[in-house]
Amino acid sequence: MKPSHIEHIGIAVKSLEEAIPFYEKVLGLECYAVEEVVDQKVKTAFFKVGDTKIELLESTDPEGPIGKFVAKTGGGMHHMAFAVEDVQQALTEVQEAGCEVIDKTPRNGAEGLKIGFLHPKSTQRVLTEICGNK
Repeated sequence: MKPSHIEHIGIAVKSLEEAIPFYEKVLGLECYAVEEVVDQKVKTAFFKVGDTKIELLESTDPEGPIGKFVAKTGGGMHHMAFAVEDVQQALTEVQEAGCEVIDKTPRNGAEGLKIGFLHPKSTQRVLTEICGNK
């Protein structure tokens, strides 16, 4: 697997409505998209910083992964996402290298991307997402 760049940094928040003003008013960034990803039980907001994006994640279900994360930690950095050319190929390569994955096959993510997560047990305790157009 050879990532081309950091695609985004995912930050779990209790409320997009409360979090977005910090990024816009304090950091001077513009929220360019808000989207609900029903399969993942989240609503997302995106900001661009150079070639990298910040993805804020608000849970739409307290029993979803972000809901549980926010209940346990109060929110904060959730994951780092790397862009790859072929998500399925990357998932196969990391598994062959001995990495434990959460997703053996890509699933649909925000902004129309295919995504797959690597288990934090295998990634120095950082939830890692790989994403791409195929």
